[in-house]
Amino acid sequence: MIEMASMTVKIIVAAHKKYEMPVDSMYIPLHVGAAGKKDADGNNLDIGFIKDNCGDNISNLNSSFCELTGLYWAWKNLDADYIGLVHYRRHFSMRKKRGFENVLTYQELKPYLGKIKVFVPQKRKYYIETLYSHYKHTHYASHLNITKKVIERLYPEYNESYNKIIKHTYGYMFNMMIMHRDLLNDYCTWLFNILFELTKQIDVQGLSDFQGRYLGRVSEIIFNVWLEQKIVDGKLKRKEIKEIPCIHMEKVNWPKKAVAFLRAKFSGKRYEKSF
Repeated sequence: MIEMASMTVKIIVAAHKKYEMPVDSMYIPLHVGAAGKKDADGNNLDIGFIKDNCGDNISNLNSSFCELTGLYWAWKNLDADYIGLVHYRRHFSMRKKRGFENVLTYQELKPYLGKIKVFVPQKRKYYIETLYSHYKHTHYASHLNITKKVIERLYPEYNESYNKIIKHTYGYMFNMMIMHRDLLNDYCTWLFNILFELTKQIDVQGLSDFQGRYLGRVSEIIFNVWLEQKIVDGKLKRKEIKEIPCIHMEKVNWPKKAVAFLRAKFSGKRYEKSF
């Protein structure tokens, strides 16, 4: 059995542009969606980070998979006891304060390694929306309806967990996690089998670029489904999941975000940009 002191952690930081990065060596800045990107001179875009179009990758699918091209790359190409994903503008932090000096470090994580198997951001609460209704109002309900059918066919044992989770008014979002390698293998195999099937069944014609990023958003919801089923199956205990606060590296316009949320729910105005 690996001793906690020797457990390794690698966390990719998904980015599409040059940005400040955490200094802790467990972080790996990763240029997601690097395939085919050019600079102003027509050369391959180089922002100084490892690119997700090396090794086994799906970088060319980034327009719909979003940061998940980074997760796929990490799954296929990294070797560590724990592997994780964060965003260049969104990080885990034990101190809940903005600033790179407050980003989670290996020394802060180390005492939990071996005891905790999955680290997640604190639950996002929608209060007056379920996960399903919020997706319906801000994106397209058909995406989740098709996802339900795909899960019923590929993983019928997950049906009950799916039906339970989409009624929740909260969830672990952002596709952020740090996970024991064995569980990551399980999750990514399950997740990408579902997502690749969705690419065959969901028509993206007529969708805006923003709405075309549907796979990254569907995965936020079904990550909760996978977690729930692991608990039901006895392969993961609730005490082996730890929530860590999430900090934004840039100021969030909460009033504007709240207005967009209410407009989506009560006026049917779908999101067409991030807030």
